[in-house]
Amino acid sequence: MEPLRELGKLLLVFGAVLVAAGAILLLGARLPFRLGRLPGDIVYQGRNTTFYFPVVTCFVLSVALALVLWLVSFFRR
Repeated sequence: MEPLRELGKLLLVFGAVLVAAGAILLLGARLPFRLGRLPGDIVYQGRNTTFYFPVVTCFVLSVALALVLWLVSFFRR
């Protein structure tokens, strides 16, 4: 029965992550900053094309995700 218990915990964590991601997407327009439109993101607009690479947004999301995962591992001990 122990593997099923671990699977249940894993599914609860994935569900919480999905709920948090959905809340961020749903309420993203009300945030004081726009993810994907931060200063430092690269935008090139040509005559017929647009190239967009969110460098700073990727960095901010990476740091936030690393912090969350570190907190989870810290409290699991």
